[in-house]
Formats: sequence, C-alpha cells, structure tokens
Amino acid sequence: MIESQKPKAKSQLQLKVCGLTKLNQIQGLVDLNVDFLGFIFYEKSPRFVLNQLSLEQISTIEHSGKVGVFVNEDLEKIIDISEKANLNFIQLHGDETEDFILKLNPRIEIIKVIRIGNQTSEELQKTINQQPTTINYLLFDTDSKAFGGTGKTFDWNILNEIEIPIPYFLSGGISLENIHQLSTINHQPFSLDINSKFEIEAGNKDLEKIKKLISLVKV
Repeated sequence: MIESQKPKAKSQLQLKVCGLTKLNQIQGLVDLNVDFLGFIFYEKSPRFVLNQLSLEQISTIEHSGKVGVFVNEDLEKIIDISEKANLNFIQLHGDETEDFILKLNPRIEIIKVIRIGNQTSEELQKTINQQPTTINYLLFDTDSKAFGGTGKTFDWNILNEIEIPIPYFLSGGISLENIHQLSTINHQPFSLDINSKFEIEAGNKDLEKIKKLISLVKV
C-alpha cells in the first residue's frame, strides 16, 4: 500500500506535455518552462517517439523532467531505454506488478497510471491502496483500449470521493474548454498532463494553445 507523502515545496500547478516527437517543439516547451516532457515508447501509439527521434537525441535534451511512457513493456527494455535516453521519470501505463516496479532503477522516479472508467469510488480506492510503496506519483487517466491519448475526460467528481495519498497527475482530455472545471476538485492535482487536445495532429503540438493554457494555470 502506498504511503502518504508531502508534495514537493513547489506548490504551483505543474504541467506535463505528453506525446512529443519534434525537437523544435520540445525546445519551445523548454523555453516555456514546461515542467515535464513526455515521450511515448509504446509502439502501437501514433505518438511513438522512436519513429521520429533517436534515444541519443532524447538524451541530449537538457531538462530535468523527461518522462518515458511505457505500456506492459519488458523490464530490460525499460531499463535500457531509460538509461540511453537519460530519463528522469518512468510512467507505467500498463498492468505492471510491484515486483516489476521494484526492479526498475531506484534513481528514476515512478509515475503509475490508474485508468478510470466505470468503476465505483470504492473500487478506485482499493486500486489506489494496492499500489506499491515505491511509486512517487499517481496519474489518473481515462480508461481506453488505446492506453491514453483518447481526448476523452473521465468524471473528475470521483476524485472528491477518494483519498489520494501521494501527488498525482491529472490526464485525459484536458482542454482550454474544460480547464475551468479544475476548481471542482477538492484535492488539486500536482500536475496536469496534456496531449491530444493541444495538437494539430498526432505528435505535432500546438504551442500557441499550450501558451494559452500556461497563462491560465501558471498564476
């Protein structure tokens, strides 16, 4: 069971942009002081980063919030990629077990995704309580067979019915149109995680939209 941790001293809402594939856009996000850069290493994703960038290119990006997203990937492959790409965080979006997570590099922080669909608040709480103590963050995303990137939002009200013991990322269909609804969540997220609603097409980000979001949440 995960234990309660205090969020980092930096209390301002942070921002993660996921599904990055273009170096010029990544540099633009670095210049905008985006907190987390998400790279998807799931081959079935339309934003599979290794179709566009090499591990060496990712490793040279100077940023302390590089996140590698993996879905039911082999342990050895995650370790190899995270080292070669010089990742700071590993985001596990599949059905990884506690034993699996314990074998990952302890120097890299772990973000564990919990997919929210039709479960009750009691079922969701049970899932949270069963997470290993070694994870650093939770990430709540809309459940889908595609493992994210659906552009669909789950009912955020369920977050008011559960105890969330560690900082969490909020994902799943976040947009300029629904961002005002963030105020309805009692236990505010540590970070937003945006993707498809801030794209021109899969993997091609709309930096102007992202700038507008930053102006709304980074106050």
